Amino acid sequence: MRVMIVDDHTLVRAGLARLLQGFGGIDVCAEASRAEEALELALIHRPDIVLMDLSLPGRSGIEAMGSIHAELPSVRVLIMSMHDDTQHVRSALERGAAGFVVKDAAPLELELALRTAVAGEVFLSPRLSSRMMAPLFNRPRSAGIDALSNRQRQILDMIGRGLSSKEIGVELGISVKTVETHRARMMEVLGCRRANELVLFAARQGREPA
Repeated sequence: MRVMIVDDHTLVRAGLARLLQGFGGIDVCAEASRAEEALELALIHRPDIVLMDLSLPGRSGIEAMGSIHAELPSVRVLIMSMHDDTQHVRSALERGAAGFVVKDAAPLELELALRTAVAGEVFLSPRLSSRMMAPLFNRPRSAGIDALSNRQRQILDMIGRGLSSKEIGVELGISVKTVETHRARMMEVLGCRRANELVLFAARQGREPA
């Protein structure tokens, strides 16, 4: 997977590039700091996905995404921002974003977002999807357990019992990577922003009477 990073902060780009290079099968092919530069480099390097900051000098990340899609419609653009209000998220998705990730997301969440986006699906950070879906369902977060698969409920129970991903993998006969993927999906469904929130949620579930 070839990724281009677009962010106007040099240190942020450097940190993201180093992080992404640590993910298997991901290559950072270019970096840009402005919308115009993003389009120029996208035409040259033809990335599979663009990790785009929402706030850029001059034109916004959403406008830059529009320019890239006009020239390279097959390129996926994943928006990354500290602006996590519903209006910004909805605007990005309506204009063709492959997803929206908050800048304080955990590395696992960012990796999952990139792989989900390049697979042709849409990814939202867990806290964003929870916030946007809540008005539709008008139900408490705990009701999201009903949306978990049997395997995910099994893993949730093990998390509540204090087992690590490695221990869960050994007990279930699956890889640690598979366990981590299930954990990320559960965080999204349950609206957990961080990994420790999932652990606390699982522990509370284990204490509730059947």
